[in-house]
Amino acid sequence: MKAIAKVRPEPGVEVIDVAEPSAGPGQVKIKLEAASVCGTDLHIYNWDAWASGRMKPPVIIGHEFCGTIVELGEGVTQRAVGQFVASESHIICGECLQCRAGQGHVCVNTKILGVDVDGGFAEYAVIPWENARPTPQGVSPLIAAFQDALGNAVHTATSGPVKDQTILITGMGPIGLFAVSVCKAMGAAKIYATEVSPFRADLARQVGVDRVIMPEDGDALTVIKELAPLGVDGVLEMSGHPSQLALAIEAVRPGGRVSLLGVYANPHQTLDLNQVIFKGVDLQGIVGRKLWRTWDEISELLSGGKLHLDPVVTHVMHFTEFQTAMELMKAGKAGKVVFTFN
Repeated sequence: MKAIAKVRPEPGVEVIDVAEPSAGPGQVKIKLEAASVCGTDLHIYNWDAWASGRMKPPVIIGHEFCGTIVELGEGVTQRAVGQFVASESHIICGECLQCRAGQGHVCVNTKILGVDVDGGFAEYAVIPWENARPTPQGVSPLIAAFQDALGNAVHTATSGPVKDQTILITGMGPIGLFAVSVCKAMGAAKIYATEVSPFRADLARQVGVDRVIMPEDGDALTVIKELAPLGVDGVLEMSGHPSQLALAIEAVRPGGRVSLLGVYANPHQTLDLNQVIFKGVDLQGIVGRKLWRTWDEISELLSGGKLHLDPVVTHVMHFTEFQTAMELMKAGKAGKVVFTFN
């Protein structure tokens, strides 16, 4: 079968021929219907410091995908052949302190599909049965493919109150855009966003942001204070940009929350901790999806039909066109790129 793989420790990835896998004990085999490209895949493609320090090629990449189960491994009774599922990228041990305490999203032995083990940019993929998450009927494969990333937005949004709240989301990358739709579906009173790219700002308006604040609007904090004189109730920091971290602390009201999902190129940032303390800000680090509560919340949101995610899918192409997908992402001219496997 064909697969996209990081074959050598250098920039780029390749379409290669590999043997079709079989499901081992505790695993399921999935026939791929769709997969989506994540920023992690771009890091791998570029072979940056993170990728080169983490990966050991050859590895089939890709961790956001969906498809139909075609084979069950020995001992698997909780899934069925013919079931439509999506991938959870974090394979957890189930035995460490965190897993036993219901904190699997911070399992200290986590392995990631498409990074540490073979992923899903292939015609077939084999993953642990528990990582194959049943998806509500009627959800398009083009949407189902990126539930892993959608789960990041759901986890971030649901880490504090949303209904009737004024929410600021910094950064309108795909997960920021998902967060807009999630917050709207959960009844947020107002949703404001910051973004520097006109392309992404337009996507933000399409998914329902009440106001996109861009550099040409002047000082972002001044604009936010005009929109929310007492401060916003919550900030979802999705950008990973130092300026937005500082803005989040300034913009949130006393007693509000700042949920940090964005990852910083330089992890050592300056923060006004006195402001955090004296404002009584709930400052949260967010990683992955709470396993498996977030997936239940995703299913409920998708079944409710209130999420408006179609505008985020800006490109659909066959998975062998990965080179085009990577260049679009590098140029910042894509929302979600979704691969098909027909």
